[in-house]
Amino acid sequence: MSESNEKIRETVRQEYTKIAQGGSGCCGSSSPDKLAEGIGYLGEDLEVLPEGANMGLSCGNPTAIANLKPGQVVLDLGSGGGFDVFVAAKKLGSSGRSIGVDMTAEMVGKARAGIKKFTEKTGLSNVEFRLGEIEHLPAADSSVDVVISNCVINLSPDKQQVWREIARVLKPGGKACISDLALKKPIPDSILKSVAALVGCIAGAVMVDRTKEMIQKAGLNIGNITEKSINIDLMIDCQDPLYAQVKECLPEGTKIGDYVVSVDITALKD
Repeated sequence: MSESNEKIRETVRQEYTKIAQGGSGCCGSSSPDKLAEGIGYLGEDLEVLPEGANMGLSCGNPTAIANLKPGQVVLDLGSGGGFDVFVAAKKLGSSGRSIGVDMTAEMVGKARAGIKKFTEKTGLSNVEFRLGEIEHLPAADSSVDVVISNCVINLSPDKQQVWREIARVLKPGGKACISDLALKKPIPDSILKSVAALVGCIAGAVMVDRTKEMIQKAGLNIGNITEKSINIDLMIDCQDPLYAQVKECLPEGTKIGDYVVSVDITALKD
């Protein structure tokens, strides 16, 4: 890994450590439930969550596009406080397994602390959180039915390696269902230099065509890619700390939605 890539990784780790500790990290919705409901999570999804699992870091609902089935094994890349892992676990039932991976020890600790409360609410003991990097997943080859991720892959300085890892851990016939941000057009250098934009996935976003190339290069097939501008509007409305900083970097007369769109991506393994 290049020195610049490691610097990006360490910046992201430091900022998300602050968020996990409840400090002044540079993103996270000020209205996490409002954001979750706006992007398609149901009340029954939110009811099973331990306190603090929903940190307002979503830009989509990968558990919905995945159409999860009981008994499946699901792996969430960049699981944070465990939001999507717990939502998925309820859908998978006692015969399934919901696993989260995060590179920030404080996030993993926070998520693990919620497992007991989740079990009390649901009667399920099918959740696990692992410390690791999404470029080097702590999971065996062909061991996962569905990979999900919510606004995380753009944080990686080596997205192609992430897609290779997704392909490696998926079972034949498995799928990846990813919610993330993508570029509509190149973004100004002022945004690229913004830490807030980096941690909020904006500076790390790539064009949709580039994502398609990476998926195919990893040996996966493209399923569906759907753009959702409304999700960006909700994030701007709900994530005040992050977007207030990013807006200051924008050229006069422009808005975040001019450059970035939320996307739902499905990729399939033969």
